[in-house]
Amino acid sequence: MKNSIPGPDRSWQVDKGFAVAARKDEPMKYIILLGDGMPDEAIASLGGKTPLQFAKTPAMDFMAQRGLMGLASTIPPGYPPGSDVANLSVFGYDPRTCYTGRSPLEAASMGVSLGPDDVAFRLNLVNLRTEDGTVFMGDYSSGHITTEEGRELVAALAVELGDSEFEFHPGVSYRHLLVWRNGKEKLELTPPHDISGKSIEQHLPKGDGSDALLRLMKQSQSILTNHPLYRQRQEAGKTPANSIWLWGHGKAPRMETYRDKFGLTGAVISAVDLVRGIGVYAGLEIIKVPGATGYLDTNYQGKADAALEALERHDFVYLHVEAPDESSHSGNVENKIQAIEDFDARIVAPICEGIKKFGEYRILCTPDHPTPIRLMTHTSDPVPFILYRGEDAVKPAIAGYDEVSAAKTGFFLEDGFRLMELLTGE
Repeated sequence: MKNSIPGPDRSWQVDKGFAVAARKDEPMKYIILLGDGMPDEAIASLGGKTPLQFAKTPAMDFMAQRGLMGLASTIPPGYPPGSDVANLSVFGYDPRTCYTGRSPLEAASMGVSLGPDDVAFRLNLVNLRTEDGTVFMGDYSSGHITTEEGRELVAALAVELGDSEFEFHPGVSYRHLLVWRNGKEKLELTPPHDISGKSIEQHLPKGDGSDALLRLMKQSQSILTNHPLYRQRQEAGKTPANSIWLWGHGKAPRMETYRDKFGLTGAVISAVDLVRGIGVYAGLEIIKVPGATGYLDTNYQGKADAALEALERHDFVYLHVEAPDESSHSGNVENKIQAIEDFDARIVAPICEGIKKFGEYRILCTPDHPTPIRLMTHTSDPVPFILYRGEDAVKPAIAGYDEVSAAKTGFFLEDGFRLMELLTGE
């Protein structure tokens, strides 16, 4: 049973809780398997279990019962619990030394260069709804609009609103980019997924330069609602985009490459520009898998195959799956359970089998942050992780992989950016 109480595990701890050094007789391969936003709270409809406890996850349970499981804090105190901060930590970077905002990382993934005074913004295509004179955030993703449709809309915005000051760059699905050349950065902006179903009035841009952003947002509404795609999606019963929403701003960061920091070559596999952008700054190969959508319909097999192929030529791979997080932001318990089970069956299981051919290997399986269904947004709580090195010995006290079992091991990593040190074991 997953709910049995495991005993504390200290078998891999040495000074400061890091793992013992790997043997040097064979080339070591390292892989991080990240299920975005998997941790959650107990949910009454699931019998008081979390989605991780409820979901069928035999591959992750297998590793948890044979490896090192514990909790790690990926969000430093005082930092927002975003995927940007959390993924920087899992990659092995201390956000306190390099974090400047989400969008500069996304810009790097998209090949958009930022000057020292340029400010990047995430541009969401959203659906706002009006009820009794109040405007609400109806859908932060415009019904998970397709990439083709999203790019068409951003191209139209670029024609109408783009100039030497403001640049519009298309991305994936609802996630796009605005660059403000010589722009303002002392702004207060709110992620749209944090206010799903809520009034936007108190969450509109504030601060120096907010008037310019509000003007762009207002102008975008006329362009989007008069675009042919607006009516096409309405007639098809889909949620249309009727506004842009700007957030996640920042200037370009400075980061060490993986070769300089860890002595490793590597690759990143993700449908999300944020994660790819960290990889760009880290000097890692960015692998774009056809059919990788960042949602339930993503190309799981393509991602797993690409990861194993990348390990043929690299030391390290970071494989990121967005679907659990997207399901949480939508408040859909069934979709989240499906996303977790798909991650286990279609990513973790084939990687655990395929990586054996390399001999010496280590797998770190972890989320970046919790995304509770009840809140429909991220929290700063520690995340359960597994470090697996191919052991066969079972720890009978460990039930499987979930938040409660991880907490009961007693292993806690206060600085989540040290997960990478734990993985490499140096």
